[in-house]
Amino acid sequence: MKLSTKSTYGLRAMVNLALKYDEGAISISDIAKKEDISVSYLEQLLNRLRHKGMLESVRGPNGGYVLAKRPKKITVGDIVRVLEGDTAPVYCVTNQARLKRSCRRSTTCVAKGVWEKLADAIDRVLDSVNLEDLARQAGDEVGHEKDISR
Repeated sequence: MKLSTKSTYGLRAMVNLALKYDEGAISISDIAKKEDISVSYLEQLLNRLRHKGMLESVRGPNGGYVLAKRPKKITVGDIVRVLEGDTAPVYCVTNQARLKRSCRRSTTCVAKGVWEKLADAIDRVLDSVNLEDLARQAGDEVGHEKDISR
């Protein structure tokens, strides 16, 4: 599985918002400049995250985006699934395929168990890290620790 720039850029933007969690709205242009991401592309990503309840937009001269939940409550997996969709490595083990039971070999496929284990492992790893973890790590890397757990 290879993640696209949707996930990598979206996650970087969300970490920026987590770092400034208690400081009010951050403008999209500030995030775009800091992360070297086009404003129009970043706007698309943040709108998807906003529509799924992870962000709130603030209008006005000091407007921008803020996290809709505490950084500890948003996992990397939450972000990736919003921006990429299902994280399963092959179609037959996606949530959509599981609901449809679309593969005629589903009951006899010897590889399916491996793909299911891989899908579960991917989700476990992505869900084991939250924005607070990443913001704390980013703060440590620049020489200061920030308490964003409030």
